[in-house]
Amino acid sequence: MPNKPYIIIMAGGIGSRFWPYSRRKKPKQFLDILGTGRSLLQMTYDRFREIAEVDQFFVITYKKYVDIVKEQLPELEDHQILSEPNRKNTATCIAYAGYKIQSIDPDATMIVTPADHLILQEKKFLQTIQKAVVAAQVDKRLITLGIQPNRPETGYGYIQYLEGDRDDALKVKTFTEKPNIKLAKTFLESGDFVWNSGMFVWKCSSLLSALRLHMSDIAEIFDEGRDAFGQETETDFVAKAYLQVKSISIDYGLMEKSNDVFVILGEFGWSDLGSWNSLHELRSKDKDNNVVEANAILYDTEDSFIRTDSDKLVVVEGLKGYLVNENENVLLICPIDGEKKFRDFVSNARKKGEDFV
Repeated sequence: MPNKPYIIIMAGGIGSRFWPYSRRKKPKQFLDILGTGRSLLQMTYDRFREIAEVDQFFVITYKKYVDIVKEQLPELEDHQILSEPNRKNTATCIAYAGYKIQSIDPDATMIVTPADHLILQEKKFLQTIQKAVVAAQVDKRLITLGIQPNRPETGYGYIQYLEGDRDDALKVKTFTEKPNIKLAKTFLESGDFVWNSGMFVWKCSSLLSALRLHMSDIAEIFDEGRDAFGQETETDFVAKAYLQVKSISIDYGLMEKSNDVFVILGEFGWSDLGSWNSLHELRSKDKDNNVVEANAILYDTEDSFIRTDSDKLVVVEGLKGYLVNENENVLLICPIDGEKKFRDFVSNARKKGEDFV
């Protein structure tokens, strides 16, 4: 295996689809959602400690969450926590991290991962990651991890790859980000598409080359400030840079456009833990397929998720496929698969008062 990779953990999201448990003051990546005693961010850090030294970790997060990161990962030095002055989606986030790492080690290999994914089979996962690191040593290659889909999910990117040895990095034929439900069903039925996990592996030089080719607007801005990284002027430069760049995902901005994208197929029990529905799939259930994390009595209720943060008795009758969630000052009752409405829920709750979001 090449030199140990740098680990970039993206931890700046607001986790609106886990509202009201996930709040702006402390989003889901900082919560112990799985009841392990460790937050999702801490679990991600623990997972990658197997293949990287402490000084090779960088967490990139929104400025208001820097102190939470410091509290949860006290092993990291201040310069290992990259503060974003504004939320500009993953392309800008990854570009910032790429230029930062390149200023430290021009020959570095980067692993980019969200902070809030679940990996059930960590040994298999690390074996897959190590294969990806080796595959990424070929110049210009952009490696992503592909997951076999089990439903027509519209919230993920889909990868169609050229046939080859499934143990190797496979050339990507098409990369489609977040298709509509009709297209997602077609992808699932075809059998030759996998989900994009949102985890990427590449050499710094490959990333920066691809940005200059396909996202020249972002690259030009960060190229102008290359001498600022690691210096006292870095914070001011980043603040100005973030005002100039557009908000776009790395998937739309780069992965869909590049001809140098390869996929490593992995089976390691992956979930992006993107919603209450995805958590429902993972939790232990009663005989009626309900997840009950409350002092509750249920009648004629199935396929539901009942969760409260108090000892009050909850009596539920006649629900099918519903979420009942009480957290602090919010009680939410809605279809469990209605995560597309959560942004509206949060937006309208904010009109009632900032304390509700």
